[in-house]
Amino acid sequence: MKINRVRHLVLALLLCHAIAPASSVASTRIKDIARIQGVRDNQLLGYGLVVGLNKTGDRRQTFFTAQSLTNMLERMGVTLSPAAMRIENVAAVMCTATLPAFARTGEKIDVTCSSIGDAKSLQGGILLMTPLKGPDGQAYAMAQGALSLAGFGSEAGGQKVAVNHLTVARVPAGATIEREVPHPGLDGRQVLELVLDSADFTTAERMADALNTSLGSPLALAQNSRTVLLKVPEGAHANIVGFISRAENVMLEPDSIARVVVNERTGTVVLGQDIRISAAAVAHGNLSVKIGTQFAVSQPPPLAEGAETVVVPQTILESTEEKARVISLKEGASVDDVVRALNTIGVTPRDIVAIFQALRAAGALQAELDII
Repeated sequence: MKINRVRHLVLALLLCHAIAPASSVASTRIKDIARIQGVRDNQLLGYGLVVGLNKTGDRRQTFFTAQSLTNMLERMGVTLSPAAMRIENVAAVMCTATLPAFARTGEKIDVTCSSIGDAKSLQGGILLMTPLKGPDGQAYAMAQGALSLAGFGSEAGGQKVAVNHLTVARVPAGATIEREVPHPGLDGRQVLELVLDSADFTTAERMADALNTSLGSPLALAQNSRTVLLKVPEGAHANIVGFISRAENVMLEPDSIARVVVNERTGTVVLGQDIRISAAAVAHGNLSVKIGTQFAVSQPPPLAEGAETVVVPQTILESTEEKARVISLKEGASVDDVVRALNTIGVTPRDIVAIFQALRAAGALQAELDII
């Protein structure tokens, strides 16, 4: 089964390379690989209470939940002792949200709530009014509403079943923006800084060339591997948004470093396009060791005095090793050559991981090896 899955993966990779030549790269918009410096999101954080749970909330050992509920009730005129409260239907949560750039007062944003106590599930809960604060300690939004879980859980008769994660939930459009974040205005800017998501000198130079070609004048200049400076012409200040829209929709072919990404936990290997292999030979074989125990009965001869029937354990040790299969990679071998060669010896995903690590250690892999 594993070998079949690897072969299907290899065939898919080969098909992709057969359809597209090695030198071709899909064009993409500037807005998909870069952003304007100063236009960014902001993270918000808040502490709140979820009520209405069906005995799946925090237990008595979660003291801060009872104390928080007590403080809230005191502000409503109800005085109770935290020790006298049962909080099975209440859970303490941390609420997080993302405040978009240029968000205005009154807009709605999504909120994610995560249990910080020992609650079993947040299913069916209601988030009470929770201020969401920024790093400066100011409240920028107020969250409240019904929680939505992408799963469910139930328990009866000592048996329980759960689908997906039950202690993290979302409140769609559950927070209202109450304060706006000051952003540097776009009006009056003489130069816009376009920042690449992935630093690369070739991509930055191609972006500047594509902008100059599309705009019809030398307005863009690559400052370094991540930043491209774009001068705003005199006639564009009256409609700076239109100028940015035209610039961010310019197409170009981004470049990237040859890279092999390996996930050792799952055995996943993702190969980049421009990977090259120096001359190398790979030997692949498996060693199998089996150890077992058989029990034999020792029967004494007839009429033997004092002799008893006993059970004698016998240990069996078997060791087998498959014949190593050797593949040879020529100088400058590409991804196609590598996956074809690995497919011929029927390797598993984890074998591929080990082979690429060995090629990198031997200096034969002309690419970066990222292990995640």
